[in-house]
Amino acid sequence: MSNPRIYQATDFNVNDTVKLSDESFGHVIRVLRLTQGDVITLFNGNENKQYTAELADVNKKQASVMIIAEETIERESPLDIHLGQGISRGDRMDFTLQKSVELGVKSITPLFTERCGVKLNGERLSKKQQQWQKIVVSACEQSGRVFVPIVNTPISLAQWLEQQTHALKLNLHPKASHSIMTLPADELANDKQVRLLIGPEGGLSEEEIQLANEAHFTDVLLGPRVLRTETAALTAITALQCRFGDLT
Repeated sequence: MSNPRIYQATDFNVNDTVKLSDESFGHVIRVLRLTQGDVITLFNGNENKQYTAELADVNKKQASVMIIAEETIERESPLDIHLGQGISRGDRMDFTLQKSVELGVKSITPLFTERCGVKLNGERLSKKQQQWQKIVVSACEQSGRVFVPIVNTPISLAQWLEQQTHALKLNLHPKASHSIMTLPADELANDKQVRLLIGPEGGLSEEEIQLANEAHFTDVLLGPRVLRTETAALTAITALQCRFGDLT
């Protein structure tokens, strides 16, 4: 069994002794029930490295680790996907974020759309964003990624469409004339940035699709069947990684 991978936003150096954060301590000691001398893997999300560490000075309230080795990790896709995801209800949104991170998405913006059906503001919105970020961190721990994508503050679709970018901009549409797999390779700039727009349950309204088209989003097709929002997002990301990224 491989060492548990734990995210902690701390600078690590070989031979340093580092105190585990409260959250890391809770997971490593209380949940996994590891003890002094056990080995874990740490990463901080800010560099392409992970660190092997041995538990030391473990007690009921805190624990430290000795950093014993570092390793350079190259698991990031060459494709820089920014997912604009219409907010969906309950576990569907959580599932979409988790799996999109496993598939290599670089950043995520939850979007308020006409049919999102979720009302969030103020403290509720802040707590939900924090919850989504924790899901992203957990997905990185599971999938072996050392870079942690950011869940941006949720905004309206109109605000997101107004953001300046030179990325290839794509919107799923069941009546599109071509698919992701038939997009010309030269559609992408050298930095391979893509903005992918996915609607919520019920999809985008005709007005929102028109707004996306006016913002120079290209409509693309995923096949003859109508997909649920979480299925559509993951299928589109997979297709993009197969066409332009690192899925073979």
